[in-house]
Amino acid sequence: MSLLFQLPDPVLAKTSTGDDFPVRRIFCVGRNYAAHAREMGRDPDREPPFFFTAWAETVVPSGTTIAYPSKTENFHYEAELVIAVGKGGRNIPVEQAQNHVWGYATGLDMTRRDLQLEARAQGRPWDTGKNVEQSSPLGLIHKAGEGDFDPNKGAIKLTVNGEVKQDADLAELIWPVDDIIAYLSTLWEIHPGDLIYTGTPAGVGAVVPGDDIRVTIDGLSDLEIRVGDRVG
Repeated sequence: MSLLFQLPDPVLAKTSTGDDFPVRRIFCVGRNYAAHAREMGRDPDREPPFFFTAWAETVVPSGTTIAYPSKTENFHYEAELVIAVGKGGRNIPVEQAQNHVWGYATGLDMTRRDLQLEARAQGRPWDTGKNVEQSSPLGLIHKAGEGDFDPNKGAIKLTVNGEVKQDADLAELIWPVDDIIAYLSTLWEIHPGDLIYTGTPAGVGAVVPGDDIRVTIDGLSDLEIRVGDRVG
């Protein structure tokens, strides 16, 4: 039986060694830095983490010019540490979480903030604000245990046109990497190829076409994108 249409090829992220990392799913942690929780009008107490998801095809590599999306006048950057899952599992103990990590990368969660806040106020899902084409830029994935990267501490910084907008430390994560993996695996069975965006520090803000964004995390490759023309 012939197919009616051809599905697109799998999304392949790049590693620091030049190998391909097939992306399966994207999970994102909401409000995982206390200062960012406050700037979004929420209590930063250590309540259980919550997650939203995005399509694999929202991933684009460093160096991409991403389109300014339709239906928004408030397109925001959010710098994030990204976990690349290399081993699947369910109900993973915290002390075994690192066994399931393939590596780490710099990432961005680009957000139609006006649509997200409108949905939040109405008690609706965040998909129109968060699950947006080209909204998950990803730097090179570095294999865990190689180099000087420490997932529990180190500077995370974002600049727009060279001006520092976000400046924090991974030690400020409310739910650190191992806890995120353990908790996420109680909700879903995680699989190789899953990416986990771990949350953003305070200092989120809007960009406009022509802006250059750079994300740096100690021990990982930088992520650089440009905001292109509006679509729609």
